[in-house]
Amino acid sequence: MRFITIMVFLTLCSVFSRANAQSWTPPAEVDRCPSKWGAGDERGSGNHMGPNSVMRATQLIRRGEVVELGHVLHGSIPLGARHFELYLKPMVMNSQSNRRGSNEELVVTELGQVGTQLDGFSHQSIGNTLYNCFRVDETQTRDGFTRLGIENVGTLMTRGVLLDIAELKGVDMLAEDYEITIADIEAELARHNLTISAGDAVIIHTGWGVLWERDVPRFLRGGPGIGVEAAKWLAAQDPMLVGADNQPVEVQPNPDSAISLPVHQIMLTVNGIHLLERLKLDELAARDVYEFAFIMQPLKIQGATGSTVAPVAIY
Repeated sequence: MRFITIMVFLTLCSVFSRANAQSWTPPAEVDRCPSKWGAGDERGSGNHMGPNSVMRATQLIRRGEVVELGHVLHGSIPLGARHFELYLKPMVMNSQSNRRGSNEELVVTELGQVGTQLDGFSHQSIGNTLYNCFRVDETQTRDGFTRLGIENVGTLMTRGVLLDIAELKGVDMLAEDYEITIADIEAELARHNLTISAGDAVIIHTGWGVLWERDVPRFLRGGPGIGVEAAKWLAAQDPMLVGADNQPVEVQPNPDSAISLPVHQIMLTVNGIHLLERLKLDELAARDVYEFAFIMQPLKIQGATGSTVAPVAIY
């Protein structure tokens, strides 16, 4: 009986510890608004973009090698409830003597949220409020958001830092329920004698991207990623963006089943830091490139919640 009592107690302690470690409650509006960039700001971490971030990035280009970090878009990529359909429009043969043929296509998709893509600040809310306490019901229209649209981001060029957590752990791919911790991030930085500076693009390699077209259902089902504590730690470093090769950057589902994708709210809504999802990182990781110039520009879709992107790393 005493053994059973002890086991029950230890089990309850374990459950309580896990729940306590993972639970997160969104801060009140008064504690997160206005943002540090000022009332009415719509760019958040994009405010780091400027001559200093550009020049700092160029200093990391020593060989002129370019690594593309975006996936090719087509109908068989992991889409979940989203769509990607491309329809070719019949060729038009012009009547002039040079017989100029012309081809076009119609693409039907959620262009802001498919493939390798950048989350804008209108993508996620805490209740009715977005980043900097813009209100959903005051800014959302049939034609897009009147504030915080992805067109506000512009070109981002900065120092990129690769955190290869899969390599750190000695695996090709982290387990699907693995939560990346602060200790993991600090160990990976120490391994390469690197630090994260304000305005950096922090890129996380979990290895999960190998499933991109190989096993679409498994890729979509969940995956490793950063947890609440790691997200708060990263946000405190003041990066321009945080990206990864998994579906939502964060661990999915969260270990605390009572909360849904809290890292999205921590980064986008509370701190105004962009998330860059579903990166193609296998080549960059294979080259052991951990510091590089990062360049990306989202499409200027007025009022959109995000954008498909094709970022590059240059070293």
